[in-house]
Amino acid sequence: MASDGGGFFDRLTNLWNGFWSLWIGGREKKNPEAVYEAAINERVRQYSELKKAVSNIIYLRNKITKELEQKNKELKEIAAQIPVAVDEGEDEVAIHLIEKKDTLNAEIEQLNLDLEKTKEEAESAKTSLVSFQGEIEKLKKEKESMLAKKEHAEARIKIQETLSGLSTDADIKALENVREHIGKMQAEADMGAELGDTSLDAKLKKIKAKAASSSARQQLDAIKQARAAQQAEAAGKKNL
Repeated sequence: MASDGGGFFDRLTNLWNGFWSLWIGGREKKNPEAVYEAAINERVRQYSELKKAVSNIIYLRNKITKELEQKNKELKEIAAQIPVAVDEGEDEVAIHLIEKKDTLNAEIEQLNLDLEKTKEEAESAKTSLVSFQGEIEKLKKEKESMLAKKEHAEARIKIQETLSGLSTDADIKALENVREHIGKMQAEADMGAELGDTSLDAKLKKIKAKAASSSARQQLDAIKQARAAQQAEAAGKKNL
């Protein structure tokens, strides 16, 4: 008996090699997500084909089982008919039944062999199907993990470029402009403090302050002289 499942298991061996060959070339390296998606889609397609092949094997197993049940039923009926034919003296009928019984025995023996072989193929096919499905899930998880590692690596590279001054991002430039502007403002403020004592306004303020102090001093001296004159005049009148 020819098995419907022959040949399709060879795809399992070649599938990994076909997947990894997709990584050859620069385009695939630049878009790993697309490569993973293509590999996953290809595996899903292969899984669908494998599932159909497994279904055919299981169908064949069930078909042989039913046929074997039918043959055993016929054999049981013929085994019961042969003694009756012999008792009735129907030798030709008895011979026909015996020949049919021998034919059924041979067919049943072959069906049992076919059924055993088909059962083994069905179990192996189901195991391969489950394993293949697990490989698809494994590849999906690998995709998530590898893409996460890629994003992490890109972030680290960007940080390193920023720290080494290689980054040209707009936000970095904006920060540099703000820092420069604030630095200039601080320098301007420091310059005002340094020039404060030598500015014209400061000198005028000092002169005004000295002038006001000199005027007050003159007025004080005049008051003292007037009081001294008054006291001398009073003392002179007293002595008279």
